[in-house]
Amino acid sequence: MTSILMVCLGNICRSPLAHGLLESKLPSDLFYVDSAGTANYHIGDSPDQRSIAVAKTHGIDISQQQVRQFKISDFDTFDYIYVMDQSNFDNVIKLARDTDDFAKVKLILEVDTSTLDKHVPDPYYGGDSGFENVFKLLDKATSIISQQLLS
Repeated sequence: MTSILMVCLGNICRSPLAHGLLESKLPSDLFYVDSAGTANYHIGDSPDQRSIAVAKTHGIDISQQQVRQFKISDFDTFDYIYVMDQSNFDNVIKLARDTDDFAKVKLILEVDTSTLDKHVPDPYYGGDSGFENVFKLLDKATSIISQQLLS
């Protein structure tokens, strides 16, 4: 089974959306998708209500996800680790033990060659439109990832 991890800062806004989106596009008998945060602010909580709401408007239920923190053993568990921005990338890479760990980590928007800015903006302190924008960015990126994984 191929396993994919989505990572952002708190695991309440961006990575839960990426997790739910990619999970909805891949067969669950062949792929395992999860998400985590680099910080420990919200461990055990549900995703931000705004992320839950924007996902729901697009037919995806992320309400049952629970926040967890990224850990070194995730390098052993996951084949691919997609991070939302450079800060997340740097925090995950600091924990890499070797070049194999390092090679698993990528900025999620690197898969979308039409997007110039490779960082998914953090919508936490913005309004609802920021969550919709993040959803659209991640929807496109996860479509590309799923096509790559299924080909």
